Amino acid sequence: MLAKLASYTLVGIDATPVEVEVDVSYSEQPRTVLVGLAEAAVRESTHRVERAIVNSGYRRAIDRVVINLAPADLKKDASGFDLPIALGLLVGSAQVALDRPGSYAVVGELALTGETRPVKGVLAMALQAAAEKRDGILVPEANAAEAAVVEGVSVYPVGSLIEAVGFLSGQVDMDPRSVDLDEVFRQLSQTEDDFVDVKGQDYAKRALLIAAAGGHNVLMIGPPGTGKTLLAKRLPTILPALTPAESLETTRIYSAMGLLKPGQALMAVRPFRPPHHSVSDAGLVGGGTTPQPGEISLAHKGVLFLDEMPEFNRKTLEVLRQPLEEGSVTISRALRSTTFPADFILVAAMNPCPCGYRSDPRRACSCTPPQVERYLSKISGPLLDRIDLHVDVPAVPFAQLSEMPPGPTSAELRERVLAARGRQSKRFGAKSMLVNGRMTPRQIRKYCALKPEASSLLKAAMEDLGLSARAHDKVLRVARTIADLDDLDEIKPQHIAEAVGYRSLDRGVFT
Repeated sequence: MLAKLASYTLVGIDATPVEVEVDVSYSEQPRTVLVGLAEAAVRESTHRVERAIVNSGYRRAIDRVVINLAPADLKKDASGFDLPIALGLLVGSAQVALDRPGSYAVVGELALTGETRPVKGVLAMALQAAAEKRDGILVPEANAAEAAVVEGVSVYPVGSLIEAVGFLSGQVDMDPRSVDLDEVFRQLSQTEDDFVDVKGQDYAKRALLIAAAGGHNVLMIGPPGTGKTLLAKRLPTILPALTPAESLETTRIYSAMGLLKPGQALMAVRPFRPPHHSVSDAGLVGGGTTPQPGEISLAHKGVLFLDEMPEFNRKTLEVLRQPLEEGSVTISRALRSTTFPADFILVAAMNPCPCGYRSDPRRACSCTPPQVERYLSKISGPLLDRIDLHVDVPAVPFAQLSEMPPGPTSAELRERVLAARGRQSKRFGAKSMLVNGRMTPRQIRKYCALKPEASSLLKAAMEDLGLSARAHDKVLRVARTIADLDDLDEIKPQHIAEAVGYRSLDRGVFT
C-alpha cells in the first residue's frame, strides 16, 4: 500500500516542503528503490532505516519498495528524511496505522537502534510548518528547543521511532514543547568580556563607541600587542541586545549550519566571527555547489573581525564590497540564486607596516618606504572607502597599564549607545532598524545638512585629503552619529573635525 508523509529539506537557510511517498508492493525479488534526486546522505538512509525498524521491534519489508521524494527536480541532501521514510515503510507494510487526526510534518535522523539524532535547519522547518498552518511538527528531542521558539505551530519532540509511531497512531499523547524566551535570554546573554578590562586606548574606545552607536565599520591600525583584538572582542558587549526578530534571524543561519549547541533554543548574544586570513572566497561570503552561508552571514547582526587584514587574499577581501553596501550577499549558480543575510559591523585590524613597528616609539622600524607602500596597497581604495573609521591604536605606556584607573564598563558605554540609537529610531521611524551607518544618499542630504562653518570645514578636508564621494558620505554619517552621542540635532564643526580625524589612511598618517 501507499503512504505519504510531509517533511522538509534545506535550500540555503530556507526550508522547502518535500512529500515523502513510500509504496510497498508484493514482488518475488525484493528491492528498495529511492527516487527524487536524492544525494548520497539520503540514498544511504535506506540501510539505516532498515536496521532502525528491525531494532525497534518491527519487521523489515521484504517486498518491492519504492520511495519517492517530491518534487523530483529538487536536490535533497540531508539525513532528516530517515524518520518519515521509516514511518512510511511501517504504514506501507501495514504494520501501523497513523490515525491521529491533523496535519503533521516529520523530520529526523535515525540511529541503528531506532533513536533519533539531531538534524540541521529545524528552526527553518518549523517556520515553514507554521507558514503552512500545520497542526504540528515532529522533531528529534535534541532539536526541540530551537523549533519551539516558533509561534503558530506545535512542536513534538520524539526520542525514537517507537515514540513517533505511538504519537501519530494515537496510542500516546504528548504535550508540545514550549520555551520561555525571557529565561533563555537571561541565561544565554551573560558574557565575561568587558571594556573595563582594556587599559588606556581611550581614542580607540571612543571610535568603537561611535561604531556601535551608528553601525559603522572600523579599521584599527597599530603595532602588535596594543590591544586591537581585545578591543574588537568587546564591541558586541556595547551593542544593543538582540531583539526577538534579530535573534530568530541569526539563529536560523546557525541552525542551518548545525552550529547550535544541543538543546540551545536561540542565539541570545550578538555573534563575533574572527575568520583566519587563509579563509577562501566561499568560506568568507558563502558558496559551494549547493550554496551555503559563509562567515559574513554567520556574523549577521554581529561583528566580523578580520585580524591582520593585509594578510587576507586581496581577491577574497574584494568580495566584501557588495555585502558591506547592501547588508546581504547573493550567490548565483546555474540552477538558482540564493540570497543570504549579511548585515554586520566589520572590524579589521592591521599593523602599520610589515614588521609592525612603524608607529611604535620604543622600537625601530626595519621597513623601507616601498615595502610599507606595498603592504598598505594590499587593501584596495574602494574597500577602504567602505570603512568609516580608521583608528590609530598606539602602544600603551607602562604608567597607563599599572596606574591608570579603570575606564568605563561595557554597561556604561551601552547606555550611551542605546541613547544614540533611540535618537535614530525617532529619526527613521520606530519600526525601522536603520542606523546612521546605513543611511542612503537621500537620507544623508535630509538628516546631515550642514551650516556654513561646518560645510566649509568639510570642503577643505575634501580638497586637502582628496576624499572620494563615498568617503564624503562616510564622514557625514560618522559626524551624524557623533552629534547623536552628544544629544544634538545639529552637526557642529567639531563633529566634522572628529569624523575627518578618523580617516587616518586618507590623511597619509602611516605613509
